[in-house]
Amino acid sequence: MAGTDRYTIVLELNVNGEMRRAAARPADLLLDVLRDSFGLTGAKPGCLNGDCGACTVLVDGWPMKSCLMLAVEAEGKAVTTVEGLKNTAVQREFVDKFAFQCGYCTPGFVMNVYGLAHLRPDADEHTVKDWLQSNICRCTGYEEIRDAVVSVLQRRASSAADAAVAEDATNAADGAVDSPMRKGSAANGSDT
Repeated sequence: MAGTDRYTIVLELNVNGEMRRAAARPADLLLDVLRDSFGLTGAKPGCLNGDCGACTVLVDGWPMKSCLMLAVEAEGKAVTTVEGLKNTAVQREFVDKFAFQCGYCTPGFVMNVYGLAHLRPDADEHTVKDWLQSNICRCTGYEEIRDAVVSVLQRRASSAADAAVAEDATNAADGAVDSPMRKGSAANGSDT
């Protein structure tokens, strides 16, 4: 962070996997720098006090309301905006489940759900409800959004189970897994 004048600093931010520079005041919000300096308008200004979630981005993988974070606080952290997501399961499920109407809140919900799916892939109904309370939609009844979240989590669980079965099969084929039926394995109590 180098200064250009008395009130402006140059920030170096890792946004969507790319290092970017922006001149900003120390009091500038991350939301404003993302939108005004980088042209990343997916994070939306809504309430500007952390209630609506329309400005949600990921900071080091965690959902963060960018209207509550100073841009200088993002230095040295990985910031991901909705523009940084490319055809993710969350985005596909929001479309498939019609989990949006006007779309203003959708990027914030997508980022929050993306964070949930990666940080809490085993989330139960209570956890999903708790995470969804951090975002507000004035158009829907939330049912389609909840359906999209549940579908994403089920797909992740199914994919993880499929990967575990495939890994077990690979290990078994390589002889790396002791089978209770394998002669001489420690699992069946035989030393031969």
